Amino acid sequence: MILGDSITAGYGLDDPEAAYPAVLQKKVEAAKLPYTIVNAGVSGDTTSGGLRRIKWVLGSGADVLVIALGGNDGLRGIQPKQTEENLTAIITQAREKVPGITIVLAGMQMPGNMGPDYTTSFREIFPKVAKDKEAKLIPFLIEGVGGDPKLNQADQIHPTSEGQKIVAENVWKVLEPVLKERKKK
Repeated sequence: MILGDSITAGYGLDDPEAAYPAVLQKKVEAAKLPYTIVNAGVSGDTTSGGLRRIKWVLGSGADVLVIALGGNDGLRGIQPKQTEENLTAIITQAREKVPGITIVLAGMQMPGNMGPDYTTSFREIFPKVAKDKEAKLIPFLIEGVGGDPKLNQADQIHPTSEGQKIVAENVWKVLEPVLKERKKK
């Protein structure tokens, strides 16, 4: 299950199969792993929205939860402490709903125009929460994509199909070993 925002949802793409969760599903199948990727991305979602819907999203359970939220928090100037509290609560509620679930947290970063203090505080949320809650960490979800005009749509926020493939690789580096380990259990 990937709990995310517009990047996860595939905002602006002509083909939903170009969104990184669908690309990940192809990787899962190629690796012959017995998992189905569920895209729980909602455009515009924040960590507050993810917290409100986590129990519903996990209604039928999941083995792994990838949390790819926080970008909209940063773009809206939500205080990093609030984002941290929401991410922590999402993980806590996910584990209450599905004991034994593996959590993967995708890190996000903000552009420099938010100011150095905010940018630094925001970037530090994700490794801190991952460590505190014993979750796996994807250091930066859109590494190699963010800020590259060739890999983003005209809004320079949402990845193109090519950008989504790179996002999928960023997630796969962390997700593949998690899925292989869970398969052994």
